[in-house]
Amino acid sequence: MEPLGRRRVESAVAAGFPGSMLSEALLVSAPGKVILHGEHAVVHGKVALAVALNLRTFLRLQPHNGGKVGLNLPNIGIKQTWDVARLQLLDTSFLEQGDITVITSEQVEKLKEVAGFREDSADHRQLAVLAFLYLYLSICRKHRALPSLDIVVWSELPTGAGLGSSAAYSVCLAAALLTVCEEIPNPLKDKEPVSRWTEEDLELINKWAFQGERVIHGSPSGVDNAVSTWGGALRYQQGKISSLKRPPALKILLTNTKIPRSTKILVAGVRSRLLKFPGIVAPLLTSIDAISVECERVLGEMAAAPAPEHYLVLEELIDMNQHHLNALGVGHASLDRLCQVARAHGLHSKLTGAGGGGCGITLLRPDLEGPEVEATKQELTRDGFDCWETSIGAPGVSVHSAASLDAAVRQGLDGL
Repeated sequence: MEPLGRRRVESAVAAGFPGSMLSEALLVSAPGKVILHGEHAVVHGKVALAVALNLRTFLRLQPHNGGKVGLNLPNIGIKQTWDVARLQLLDTSFLEQGDITVITSEQVEKLKEVAGFREDSADHRQLAVLAFLYLYLSICRKHRALPSLDIVVWSELPTGAGLGSSAAYSVCLAAALLTVCEEIPNPLKDKEPVSRWTEEDLELINKWAFQGERVIHGSPSGVDNAVSTWGGALRYQQGKISSLKRPPALKILLTNTKIPRSTKILVAGVRSRLLKFPGIVAPLLTSIDAISVECERVLGEMAAAPAPEHYLVLEELIDMNQHHLNALGVGHASLDRLCQVARAHGLHSKLTGAGGGGCGITLLRPDLEGPEVEATKQELTRDGFDCWETSIGAPGVSVHSAASLDAAVRQGLDGL
């Protein structure tokens, strides 16, 4: 009688997995992000400072040999399954323009056919499915057979709020698929609760995650997937990314106005205002760039020796940038209300991300009294907003042992 272990390996190979890949579930997480300064300006070649947010997206990938590939996204109510044999027979030559390429609208239309979506469908949730199919087919088709697997993704991040939820999703997908197809090794050792990939592997994860973001957003800046991949704090300009050295942990109040908006439409609006009023808007973008550079300088000083006056400078920069963003046309009455409530409590706020609603951040100085923060949160909650007292500078994409995940995350992944 042949050993059970060998049969398990053979069934895994038959399901499309390389020989060493068995039935262990793979658990991956990636952080959200907030942009401290530089949103919108970054699209026009200016500096942006982005920081990883301590709210995360979690993915569980379960290999099996059932001949199906399943995607379950409980936060947005999507659950779909495809027959691997049918996907295997597809002509995927439309993906074969080099390893990592620009995604064309023709490719997106082909993916819609594969997913079984109507061409004229405008349901934005379907973009998450298309991003998955793109990454699954592109990364896994190099193998003899496409793998059978089930993927569940659950997030602490609200969607469509400028917190990089789609980037965290794309980063988790890219990391898990690259690992399961053995393009990169699984860095988690026995008995380790959590581990991270090497710099070289993170580069590959980031490149593929950017492709997922392109499927979802069209022409993103790349800053969201970069901060979700590397974590900490990043300076981003014209495709060049560098980490800020040991940025200080900053406490923030994160407020979600719950006003939905489209990043694509807001980015296009700034572009059209720049074309209409170049002499006015170009200097605004230059000034936002100077704010980012000054903030980077202050954070550098704070890494060495933080002082109370540093926080006063950070607050001034927040105020100036918020006015500039309003002048670009990406403000909203809900964000004005956030700034007004914060100011009444001696705090300083700005939008983060695309604007037009979405989220704002409020800096919490270390000397603040708890009751003052609580009163601010209560007033914002009465206005119908969601608030989190959190911090910025979380670790980037990570792989976890099952035992290391807390109960809320396990319940989320189990759909409870």
